[in-house]
Amino acid sequence: MKTVLKYLPALTLAAGLALSAIPAMAQQPAAKAGAAPAQPKSSPAAIAAAKEILSMKNASAMYANAVPGMVEKTKIALIQQNLNYQKDLNEVAQVVAQQLNGRQNEITEGMAQVYASEFTEQELKDLVAFYKSPLGQKLITAEPKAIGLSMAFMNSWAQNFTETVMGAFRAEMRKRGKEI
Repeated sequence: MKTVLKYLPALTLAAGLALSAIPAMAQQPAAKAGAAPAQPKSSPAAIAAAKEILSMKNASAMYANAVPGMVEKTKIALIQQNLNYQKDLNEVAQVVAQQLNGRQNEITEGMAQVYASEFTEQELKDLVAFYKSPLGQKLITAEPKAIGLSMAFMNSWAQNFTETVMGAFRAEMRKRGKEI
């Protein structure tokens, strides 16, 4: 369960983005295979509304540690390849983390662009209004718990269903005279 809770903010945002993008994707013609989707130029107001939505949903919590996490991951990989430089790499990691501090804000900008390209300016303003409403506030508050409980249910179901599948395999193999 701790693993699920660790990723809950990211899962909440990903699920919200996925669910909110379905109607928009259904309205768009299929893109050519291999071609990158065209990104329409978004208005500053649309970008601002998208950023407000991301702020209300506390999206930055899911990538707040992106820079130190990436620095640490890179440091570990480099140490594994250069064991004799461990002391230096530990020191350099602190310098690099300091130099790159704040770059995670680029994620906010990119996510706002994505929202603004998937929704019209008016739709984004409507979403802001919704999230400010009592139901929207309840959604923001209750959705992480609902997603966490849903993930726990899915994990439990998968574990139980795996046993069912294993039983079916064993039964079919027994019919062939083979015990597994």
